[in-house]
Amino acid sequence: MQRLLGNLIVAGALLAAASVHGEDNVTRHGLEDSDFPISLAVETGPQAKTLYLSGTVPEIADESADESAVAAYGDMETQSRSVLTSIAEKLEGLGYEMGDVVMMHAYLVPNPDTGELDFDGFMNAYTEFFGTDDQPNLPARSAVPVPQLANPGWLIEIEVIAAK
Repeated sequence: MQRLLGNLIVAGALLAAASVHGEDNVTRHGLEDSDFPISLAVETGPQAKTLYLSGTVPEIADESADESAVAAYGDMETQSRSVLTSIAEKLEGLGYEMGDVVMMHAYLVPNPDTGELDFDGFMNAYTEFFGTDDQPNLPARSAVPVPQLANPGWLIEIEVIAAK
């Protein structure tokens, strides 16, 4: 009987601890002394539900262009906006939103015509979705230059992890 009572006390303490953390499923740690729109780290609690969204690529912007050419998808800013819009739609369909994104991996390709990586174009689109008054949550993020993606017209592919 005493052992059962001890087990009930331990179980009650664990439930109490879980309920304390239930409201704090996601904690975002900001970059110190920086206004760059990413988190230093994002921590998920024991009650967080996590979603891993596969890589998303841009939609065709110009149907008259060759589907394997950058012109079909637009410049980096256009492609980034397309990808982030698609991610937002996919997340919504799965019961999440952009504010739930805790980690982002962005694969960026230099424009094959110029050889230049348009990081500013990526950031222009990114800051429409993250760090705004309407959606202030910032993910932890990596932005990695790569030589090419599966389609030579794509300048960007993004995968995200969301949690709530």
